[in-house]
Amino acid sequence: MKTPTHWKSINFLSVVLFPLGIVYGLVTALRLKLKTTHKVNAKIICVGNLTAGGTGKTPVCLSLAKMLQQNDKNPFFITRGYGGKDKNTLVTPSHKAMEVGDEPLLLSQQAPTVVNPNRYQAALKAINHGADIIIMDDGFQNPSLYKDISLLVIDGNYGFGNGFCIPAGPLREFISSGLKRADAAIILGEDKHNLASILKPLPVFKGKVVADCNKITNRNIIAFAGIGHPSKFYQSLEECGFNILQNFDFPDHHFYNEKELLQIIEIAKNKNADIYTTSKDFVKIPIKLRPHFKVLEITVEWENSQAFYNFLLNAN
Repeated sequence: MKTPTHWKSINFLSVVLFPLGIVYGLVTALRLKLKTTHKVNAKIICVGNLTAGGTGKTPVCLSLAKMLQQNDKNPFFITRGYGGKDKNTLVTPSHKAMEVGDEPLLLSQQAPTVVNPNRYQAALKAINHGADIIIMDDGFQNPSLYKDISLLVIDGNYGFGNGFCIPAGPLREFISSGLKRADAAIILGEDKHNLASILKPLPVFKGKVVADCNKITNRNIIAFAGIGHPSKFYQSLEECGFNILQNFDFPDHHFYNEKELLQIIEIAKNKNADIYTTSKDFVKIPIKLRPHFKVLEITVEWENSQAFYNFLLNAN
């Protein structure tokens, strides 16, 4: 789904839906309280958030795995595999997005990745394949697996939206209850909502998503994305100096068909433009069509990466 516009501020629709949001928050709190939690013989680092939609969890996960690998650790990712059909699967390069989901394909390029909605079973499979640290992509609201460290990723520009729970707002649970379970927070980008003060006394680490702008051959481009907040992707392109002639928004986790992609290719051809998309969208493009598309590569640049790693090393 596309991120609803009424989630960003308090307006008529969000107020009307507010009672449903309260019910949603209460049900989440009850589910978290009653569910049985399992512990495994490996350190579990959960990278989650309090809001639906893109906050930057995936680039944080990739950066975290790289950081651990550089320090002689053997991290595995475990993830639900949203949109995929396979369960309890160790992702391989031969898998397709329809089978395991888009994010697992992207994560598996950095570290071994296990897909399973049952995070406990996923963790056991990762351990059986040699994992000593497990990065749980999303799952902060999933209580089935004990988490040694829970990190909340927050978009500094978006914050917590209007502060209401789904469907009135973007929150997956009440802010107060979520912060009590977190061990630290990560603010990506400029903190435009004074989040650092709201998050106290949690440790707060800051970073920013940085795009690789070094491979520009044609500044006139067509852009498309199927992510929670595509506007962030377009902003990154513009900051690189691209001139976006036309852009196309698709729902988050959208699976592209050839007709859609061929239409975009034809438009770009007529405008003598290159086509750019995100790495998460690129893995869903059929291999035979991929030469027509380019990816804006992004990484997380930490304000103090050593302090962040030391926290991960010493927490719990």
